Amino acid sequence: MDDVRKRLRDAAAEHRPDRERMLARVERGMERDAAPGAPSRGRPPRPAPWLRIAGATAAVAGVLALGGYAVASVVHGDEPSRTVGTPAAPEPPAATRPLAPDAKGVEDGYLWSDGSVDPKSNDFWAQSTLTFKTGKPLTALTVELRVAQTGGVADTGNWRSLPAGDFTVSVREAGGEAGGDLVYRWTLKAGRTVPAGKHVFAGQYNHAEGGRDAGDDTYAAEATASGRKAAVRGDFARTS
Repeated sequence: MDDVRKRLRDAAAEHRPDRERMLARVERGMERDAAPGAPSRGRPPRPAPWLRIAGATAAVAGVLALGGYAVASVVHGDEPSRTVGTPAAPEPPAATRPLAPDAKGVEDGYLWSDGSVDPKSNDFWAQSTLTFKTGKPLTALTVELRVAQTGGVADTGNWRSLPAGDFTVSVREAGGEAGGDLVYRWTLKAGRTVPAGKHVFAGQYNHAEGGRDAGDDTYAAEATASGRKAAVRGDFARTS
């Protein structure tokens, strides 16, 4: 089946429908039907030539579009959708810069934080949970969780207690290479706010069999409330 899809993709890429030639053939056929003296055989009057030409143009366009859709549907199969010819956008520098490098600890003014490994984690899977408390509504917030690559660490999902639509989420491997630390980042969208109170962010991942030590994992956050910025940074308890 993969070989069939490849051949269809190659054929679709090489195919260039001659729209003008198809339209000209349709129009010539109409002109023959409209020739003077042609018997009507009881048929109703034909529409004006310009209407027939417009209809032919639409018909040809429809055939071309339908053909392209049919090929695309067969080629697509179970493969993920993609935009042909559009290169992937480079990751913005803001997504890779160190977050809150000057943070002094887990608390800064109105912002408090904590990092822990969920007790339901097991020998193959774990969840790192970040808890934040803010005494003021936040107009800006970026949260980052960095899970050290201790062997077999691979993303399986993430969530937050705040509305999903309020955040842009990215998950990447540090350095852009397989086998690097797993980095989760949640960024509050412009114009959205985080209410005062307690909020949770969590990253989930598989790991090599056995108890995983989270001692090298870290987290950080930057926030703004009433024009004042706050930054926190922390880590996780090391397994003895």
